[in-house]
Amino acid sequence: MNSLYAGNTRAVVERGVRVMMKHNTLVILSGFFEPVFYLLSMGFGLGALIGTVSFYGHDVPYGAYIAPALMAVSAMNGAVYDSTMNVFFRMRYAKLYDQMLSTSLGPLDVALGEIIMALIRGLLYAIGFMIITTILGLNLAWTAVLAIPAALLVAFGFASIGLAITSFMKRFQHLDMVYFVLLPMFLLSATFFPIEVYPEAVQWVIKALPLWHGVDMIRQLTTGLIQPTIWIHVTYFVVMIVVGVTLATARLRALFLR
Repeated sequence: MNSLYAGNTRAVVERGVRVMMKHNTLVILSGFFEPVFYLLSMGFGLGALIGTVSFYGHDVPYGAYIAPALMAVSAMNGAVYDSTMNVFFRMRYAKLYDQMLSTSLGPLDVALGEIIMALIRGLLYAIGFMIITTILGLNLAWTAVLAIPAALLVAFGFASIGLAITSFMKRFQHLDMVYFVLLPMFLLSATFFPIEVYPEAVQWVIKALPLWHGVDMIRQLTTGLIQPTIWIHVTYFVVMIVVGVTLATARLRALFLR
């Protein structure tokens, strides 16, 4: 029986990169341009009417306000799509993990390999989005460079939890539940307007959601308005990663190493 970890995560990543470069290039590009189109239409179209938005007591141009939020959304979407839809197909239809775990690979190798693949996609999105927002003049402080590792942290958290959740799915229709959660989280997590517009009770619910932590963390970095709460956001995602990786590894071991 395979050990928990064989130290060969690289093999899983190398296979994933080859498949991505050969078959999934257009899918990755489409996922990148979606938030860019939101930025251009909302940030400059609606932004011309709104002007500025208050963020931690400072007026921020509307385009600069939503750009970091859309960067967080991009990191979330890339990680979730990779760790749910793609993983579900490999797990339930292609039976890829059965084949992987019949070799010397352990379940932690597979889990980390899939999560790293989601991080690669998140890194590509983060760098591309950062280039565009820099060209458009939407990064207001030098700390914006830290938004790239912050976006990777967001992607890591969502990929870990996404992989764990996918391991419980038995039918393709179960993926609808994931996207049912993503849409309201995308719209409500202070993406397009300040969280203060909601009643206080609703604000607490939103602040419990992971995307709000990602949005606020990256927004603090790109605007330079860094608050002590940024460490709460970092801790939130670290806990999310630990829980997700642990649960995903346990589930893969239970499913394929009986």
